[in-house]
Amino acid sequence: MPIILNPLPKFPPFSLATAYAAFWRWFAQQERAYFQAVQEGTHIQEAFFNDLAPALDAVKAGLYFQAGMADEQTAELVISAEGAPENIVFAEELVAAAPALAGWKFMALKEAVPDIEQIAIHMADYKFSAQNIHFYPDDEAAYPDEIAITVTHADLTEENHATVENGTLIFLDTYLGELAFTTLVDQVTIVRESLAQQPLVPITKLRDFLTWRQKEFIEKYSGLRHEEENDTYTSFTAERADGQPLVAVLNTDLLAWDAKASHPWVLVVTVSYDGEQTNGMPDEETYQLLDHIEDELTTHLPSPEGFLNVGRQTGAGSREIYFACRDFRKPSKVLYQLQTHYTDTLALDYSLYKDKYWRTFERFTD
Repeated sequence: MPIILNPLPKFPPFSLATAYAAFWRWFAQQERAYFQAVQEGTHIQEAFFNDLAPALDAVKAGLYFQAGMADEQTAELVISAEGAPENIVFAEELVAAAPALAGWKFMALKEAVPDIEQIAIHMADYKFSAQNIHFYPDDEAAYPDEIAITVTHADLTEENHATVENGTLIFLDTYLGELAFTTLVDQVTIVRESLAQQPLVPITKLRDFLTWRQKEFIEKYSGLRHEEENDTYTSFTAERADGQPLVAVLNTDLLAWDAKASHPWVLVVTVSYDGEQTNGMPDEETYQLLDHIEDELTTHLPSPEGFLNVGRQTGAGSREIYFACRDFRKPSKVLYQLQTHYTDTLALDYSLYKDKYWRTFERFTD
């Protein structure tokens, strides 16, 4: 059966707003029972959480939640992405679509705790607080725009590293808030105090440090654009160990750009196909479909809005399409809807992550 390609303007075929509205209609029908479950706190798993998890999955897999009493009359429900940037926009939009329900407060993402002295997390006999956690900037001259920090915990040892590292990350997430921790910090390394290579700074100063670094970053890169009309595209070929070819086409002028960090989010879209009879390469019909998908991506992620098509690689039964993005919210929505659109036609997956210096593509330039 031939593959039928839909015209670009008709993508996507469904509305996320419809899914959000359906979730809140369902929630409103049950909210009194859920309020009581949260207020009493005794059978909350059976009476509330076991219902909520599949209902959120029906909107978007990868959404999580926390619930508790904000005060004696108000239950609080937090919709979280657990630090996954590709799910943040769905948590935000779902909460933005929430109705006003008496006795309920809805929040998107875990908020920062304003007073760090109020944070005292206990986990497996260890305490995580401002008294035993410190940090220092871990600057690297080759990557001056990256915000990397090294964090120490007074009780960290080689034996308890996994437990204390996890608790320290939870502390940072609580202190900074989910959005800031996910988007502002590029890299966190957690070490024992004895291995610190710089003077330790009180963790209470971390928020001001990140605000300052982000302000510098915005001032440096705000409004920068790359004009692609006259760029050079270079073809690369390689051979895998099993003899199957890999063919890539990359915008090499873009890869040489000195303002890569202005588009710090890398999107990798992977489309799998059956290349068993064609030495790992797509047949002619599949080539047309793959090119059509890339056209769809370029249409819905245009360069003037901050989305740069870096190139693609084809072979070994898959095509990877690469974009560098100024922001992560729109690509998250476009790819989720594209994936849903083609769910019965082909296997499409994607990853979206921070990579200010586009090290993802260094294998093409080394």
